[in-house]
Amino acid sequence: MIAAVLCVGGCRSRQTAANSAGTGAGTETDAKTYHVRGVVVSANATTGEVILNADAIPGYMPAMTMPYTLKQPGVATALHPGDTITAVMEPTAQADLLDQIDIVDQAKLDYVPKVTYNTLEPGEVVPDFRFLNQSGQMISLRQFRGKVVLLTFIYTRCPLPNYCVRMSRNFATIDKALRKQPKLYAKTHLLSISFDPTYDTPQVLRSYGGAYTGRYTRETFTHWDFAAPPESELKRVLLFFDIGITPVGSQTITHSLSTVVIAPDGKLYKWYPGNEWMPQQVLADVVHLQEGQS
Repeated sequence: MIAAVLCVGGCRSRQTAANSAGTGAGTETDAKTYHVRGVVVSANATTGEVILNADAIPGYMPAMTMPYTLKQPGVATALHPGDTITAVMEPTAQADLLDQIDIVDQAKLDYVPKVTYNTLEPGEVVPDFRFLNQSGQMISLRQFRGKVVLLTFIYTRCPLPNYCVRMSRNFATIDKALRKQPKLYAKTHLLSISFDPTYDTPQVLRSYGGAYTGRYTRETFTHWDFAAPPESELKRVLLFFDIGITPVGSQTITHSLSTVVIAPDGKLYKWYPGNEWMPQQVLADVVHLQEGQS
């Protein structure tokens, strides 16, 4: 409740500060960026939100405690209450985005040192990661060269309708839409990757995948694989695709989301963090990439 009160007051003050500063201060829709320093109140890897008790930002807003959205949600797993951080803040119409996070003073020195998540940039080569799929076969990203690969992350026990469930439903919508366009269907492949390889065995993934394709035991998985990396490679996969995970109890995992479009040459074309992307956007990416190949 305290955080909520601070947020309401902070948001109002921020608007007032931006409006009173005139055009030189920038508004939420400007492309301007600002340097921020503050103390972490809380950080949530699932939502990619950090509540920060920030110092005043000259020309933008006074000192206040309010929520910010991390450009790389996985970074939240390295932030702890009491940590002092600096960052680059970009105001948008939806949220104030934080990037280039640097922990300048840890609240507790025995915390695990922060890890470095990849900044997913269009044009970078995606490593040839290997995964064990629903059929008990090892597959690799390289084998899909020449096709547009759509890759997202899930774990089968996820109970939240707006997270893994939404990713799988979105991919099901995309898969059905591509089936109606045979040429595009033949030049695309879908991958749903679990970050819970211990529980998500090939048998579990086969059952889960068959339910989402709607073909159940009749599914052949020729166009859409459900797979998981080996335990030894899991961390490298998560860091590259900017996925932060924190086990909660024996069955639940708090996590961020990441969906990517990989071009036929194996390079990253588009990255969709979070859960706000729509199937139509990804389908448009597929069409654009294939038009470029023809």
